[in-house]
Amino acid sequence: MLDTADGTLTHARICTKCPSRDSNGVKSGTWVYCVPVSSRVSTKIQQLLNTLKRPKRPPLSEFFLDDSEEIVEVPRPDPNTPKPEGRQIIPVKGEPLGVVSNWPPALQAALARWGATQAKSPALTALDITGKPLYTLTYGKLWSRSLKLAYTLLNKLGTKTEPVLQTGDRVALVYPNSDPAMFWVAFYGCLLAEVIPVPIEVPLSRQDAGSQQIGFLLGSCGVSLALTSEVCLKGLPKTPNGEIVQFKGWPRMKWVVTDTKYLTKPSKDWQPHIPTANTDTAYIEYKASKEGTVMGVAVSKIAMLTHCQALTQACNYCEGETLVNVLDCKKDMGMWHGVLTSVMNRIHTITVPYAVMKACPMSWVQRVHIHKARVALVKCRDLHWAMMAHKDQKDINLSSIRMLIVADGANPWSVSSCDAFLNVFQSHGLRPEVICPCATSPEALTVAIRRPGARGAPLPARAILSMGGLSHGVIRVNTEDKNSALTVQDVGHIMPGALMCIVKPDGSPQLCKTDEIGEIVINSRAGGTMYYGLPGVTKNTFEVIPVNQAGAPIGEIPFARTGLLGFVGPGSLVFVVGKIEGLLMVSGRRHNADDLVATALAVEPVKTVYRGRIAVFSVTVFYDERIVIVAEQRPDASEEDSFQWMSRVLQAIDGIHQVGLYCLALVPANTLPKTPLGGIHICETKQSFLDGNLHPCNILMCPHTCVTNMPKPRQKQPGEPSSVTACNLYGTHQFLSEALQWRAQTDPDHVLYVLLNSKGVPVCTATCAQLHKRAEKITATLLERGGLNTGDNVVLLYPPGIDLIAAFYGCLYAGVIPVTVRPPHPQNLSATLPTVRMIIDVSKAACILTTQPLMRILRSREAAASVNVKTWPTIIDTDDLPRKRPPHLYKPPTAEMLAYLDFSVSTTGMLTGVKMSHAAISTLCRSIKLQCELYSSRQIAICLDPYCGLGFVLWCLSSVYSGHQSILIPPLELETSLPVWLSTLSQYKIRDTFCSYSVMELCTKGLGTQTEVLKARGLNLSCVRSCVVVAEERPRLALSQSFSKLFKDLGLSPRAVSTAFGSRVNLAIGLQGTSGPDPSTVYVDMKSLRHDRVFHLWSQYVLCFPSQILPGVRVIIVNPETRGPLGDSHLGEIWVNSPHSASGYYTIYGEESLQADHFNTKLSFGDPQTLWSRTGYLGFIKRTELLDASGDRHDALFVVGSLDETLELRGLRYHPIDIETSVSRAHRSIAESAVFTWTNLLVVVAELSGSEQEALDLVPLVTNVVLEEHHLIVGVVVIVDPGVIPINSRGEKQRMHLRDSFLADQLDPIYVAYNM
Repeated sequence: MLDTADGTLTHARICTKCPSRDSNGVKSGTWVYCVPVSSRVSTKIQQLLNTLKRPKRPPLSEFFLDDSEEIVEVPRPDPNTPKPEGRQIIPVKGEPLGVVSNWPPALQAALARWGATQAKSPALTALDITGKPLYTLTYGKLWSRSLKLAYTLLNKLGTKTEPVLQTGDRVALVYPNSDPAMFWVAFYGCLLAEVIPVPIEVPLSRQDAGSQQIGFLLGSCGVSLALTSEVCLKGLPKTPNGEIVQFKGWPRMKWVVTDTKYLTKPSKDWQPHIPTANTDTAYIEYKASKEGTVMGVAVSKIAMLTHCQALTQACNYCEGETLVNVLDCKKDMGMWHGVLTSVMNRIHTITVPYAVMKACPMSWVQRVHIHKARVALVKCRDLHWAMMAHKDQKDINLSSIRMLIVADGANPWSVSSCDAFLNVFQSHGLRPEVICPCATSPEALTVAIRRPGARGAPLPARAILSMGGLSHGVIRVNTEDKNSALTVQDVGHIMPGALMCIVKPDGSPQLCKTDEIGEIVINSRAGGTMYYGLPGVTKNTFEVIPVNQAGAPIGEIPFARTGLLGFVGPGSLVFVVGKIEGLLMVSGRRHNADDLVATALAVEPVKTVYRGRIAVFSVTVFYDERIVIVAEQRPDASEEDSFQWMSRVLQAIDGIHQVGLYCLALVPANTLPKTPLGGIHICETKQSFLDGNLHPCNILMCPHTCVTNMPKPRQKQPGEPSSVTACNLYGTHQFLSEALQWRAQTDPDHVLYVLLNSKGVPVCTATCAQLHKRAEKITATLLERGGLNTGDNVVLLYPPGIDLIAAFYGCLYAGVIPVTVRPPHPQNLSATLPTVRMIIDVSKAACILTTQPLMRILRSREAAASVNVKTWPTIIDTDDLPRKRPPHLYKPPTAEMLAYLDFSVSTTGMLTGVKMSHAAISTLCRSIKLQCELYSSRQIAICLDPYCGLGFVLWCLSSVYSGHQSILIPPLELETSLPVWLSTLSQYKIRDTFCSYSVMELCTKGLGTQTEVLKARGLNLSCVRSCVVVAEERPRLALSQSFSKLFKDLGLSPRAVSTAFGSRVNLAIGLQGTSGPDPSTVYVDMKSLRHDRVFHLWSQYVLCFPSQILPGVRVIIVNPETRGPLGDSHLGEIWVNSPHSASGYYTIYGEESLQADHFNTKLSFGDPQTLWSRTGYLGFIKRTELLDASGDRHDALFVVGSLDETLELRGLRYHPIDIETSVSRAHRSIAESAVFTWTNLLVVVAELSGSEQEALDLVPLVTNVVLEEHHLIVGVVVIVDPGVIPINSRGEKQRMHLRDSFLADQLDPIYVAYNM
């Protein structure tokens, strides 16, 4: 076969060599053999061969088109935006690092010196939980224990030939903060053994916050051995066997206890090797990135020693001083000062662990007073806690302090804490000049520190900066609005021996101007050397060469990025305004998380939230970063207090920072993930927010104020040549009543119907003769008892079964018009009986045919509570009919006369009845017979409600016309026995079956996990050739695909499942036939649909399933506003011209205008003569690549949704099912969702299947997904219980009923969020 230019297939007996790659991608130089195809092959094989012609795919580049520029409204640059105007910054040098003759060659040498010469000198004092001294470790004990540990590690863990540890191996140190002595011994023991200590936090549980990231650190550092204390080991979580659990993400670890009793005293001839400090790694300190990844910063031996020397010089440490350390001794300042520099200078360190601070916030101040400490290491939190608790302590004296080092003094909000603390304790001897903020970084270690000032000297000046300027990265002094100013204090000068530059934080490291904010980069011997085991990330951080404005390097010296944002002020003082990890880029402007925290704290949070328990981060939604604030709410805060505080925070941040908050959430106390030292784990909090695991108790979403880049308004497109498709039908019309009489005479014993119960057992059958005779009895009863005239309407109120069919034909024989009505539910009369009454009243029924049980229900006391039971029309029960035959059977004078009324409640809540003529139903039955190849020897299984639409036609009419046997399975039976439908298909070897979406959903949810059990029972679906879902909506492709995949193991062909399409004006427009091509799927760009355009993609956006158009039906796509025909690339209303369309709406007031508009409509141009029926559904026609049996390309109709249900928002047309699909995907606990509009606001109702504490988690996730995927801001999010969204018998959502319930405040929601 050769593919010719016009797309047809030709046959040839040739063998040719392709000179190059052809349009189908065949490689150059390959021989292609073309085989002749016999014209006598079967139509199915011919169809398969034709279908192998693959569609042309778009070039690869089209897969990756980013259309954000078309979607997003790009704000125009503001001409008033401040820009840097200063000259290029000059690198700043620190003071020279002095050379002192008695400085040791290595830190271990300093310990050896003090251990030998000052053995009784105190090195460390630890406190108990009450804040009292627990024990003191002397330098002699520290040296001897470290020596023992070093000896044990090297000589006692393995054998002489196979030692467990080698020089340079990494070892994890796992010690609680409350046991500093054990940590000191372990750290110095590792240094003496020449292995590399990696201090980490104690994992409290297998799912501990950040545990997996710590596992990544241990893996990247190659750690397989952990040192810990006996007490700590006992506290670790264990398996039932008593082994330590395998922590999430951790490598396999060997645990070694380092308590003194387990250590071996070294032999007298053993001495540790203490080399002069070199570039080998001394220890690894962990750091968490903004994304939560934990990496290890390697610090070399020379860097560790140089850093201690630089700190000694900058802080003017003296031998024998006392230092109070409130910080974590395992990392950062707590380690650099309290463990390393202190040992170098024989300082006595008093550690105050976090647990002690929680119990006794004044403990560190008391220790300073009692020990007359010269230096204290604290954070702003410790200043605040001490200030809050100071009232009980009157005799405190802090005059001994010469340096109060504030470790987080670089934070802009530290100014207020320092000032407040000074204000309280100045009367207790605290001098203003001793407060020394500093700036640190895990990569560069100490960056800058303020030296203690001379008594009486003027304090360093502070900078009052404009928030607006900072958001654009420039320094502007604020002189006008104090509310939008940021006061920052300097962090002193850079460290001795260091060189500093300020570079642009993103892009190439270009030097900033003097009035520009940038990232501080440092060159120093006293900094980290690399991220251990991560060479790629190391290069970008530790080997930065700054460049000038021309892009040329300023030198060859590598600098390390500190992650600090700041500038150099007068006198080379360093000012820090934030951190890279706290930087939030919103609409091209920078905002700092710490600044936002400070603003939130300024709104008197004392009564509502905990001061130190606020997390600020950003999430990417709709092409920009959006700011989220999460805080822990106090248990005694009322909902009114919380909302008042939240609204004030919104106003404050908008006023001061000129940025809108996207979400502000309050969670219960102590529920945010914590870091080991009590802070909030920002990355875990953000992940919980995105995963919907935060469980807020109050939430405020403000997308309307902060999302300013919404899509451009809709562009109306001119029409194009029309898209019409048709199928032909030939044949004669026939009355269905005559068809039944003919079958009863010619083939009386042929079984037309078999009704099954929940066990799959036939409970009733009807041959042609039995059905005819029963219909005759009903006719006789009607004529005798009903007092009816020809053409009167008669309501048929039956459960699904053969009685309903007999009653229908009884009405036709009597010349009255049947109206099938779903019977009321006995357990829910108040909800279902009014609909029955409405149809009876609207149809002006003269009589009701029903069963005895239903007649009793209609006249019951329970029914009287819902409707007026005294005004029912004549009720006739057909259970016990007399054996009478009617004198004659009615024959309509013309086939155009009314045969029956089809009543249905639409998804918009509208009750509509359409008139079906005898000609229409016989033509419809003939179309179905031709399409599905139905004849008398065939069996089909029907699991549908038989009261309206195509479901009624298949249940009651089709078998009588075509003669095939219908096996009837009432959908209600599946509630008793789920497998009954599938078992019937297998047992009877059914080839064709019809069902509803609700039946398919029941099987998918209820039997999806039981396929192995069903298979073992012998259930086999390989016989099923077509499984047609009957619906009046867009095909639910996800459900159809799930059904196909789940039951594939039972032999169900993936090609079997298809969808029929009908509407009120035409009950069956499309139906997948047996001889037609297999169903195909197209992918349509969702954004183009909003503009009523159809743009086909190869990537997954909106998925449409085609309907093969029935014989005799012509379809055209029309612009619903102009009523002009549309082209292939347009979405429009589906209009049909067909002999089996309904005659019109049945209306009691004869509203002919409505009837004419929907049933006898003409095009405004093109073909103005043909009469069309408007379906009210939007769709498009596409010429598919599939070929039918005749070899012609197959036109398929694709239904997108109901026109009445579309939402017009921002000038664009949205389909509820698309938004609902996104919403249902947003969180595992959303069982179902529905959307509608209310006063131009989009309302989303989501059913919560999980616990109620998850209710508020859904609000931001629903808002995010609708904004991200549909470019719409949700106005109201309503969280309700499962089952609240009303569903009709066809499984379709009743969105308008839901809207009415919402407006009438009848939903009883779990939570309603009004997004601001």
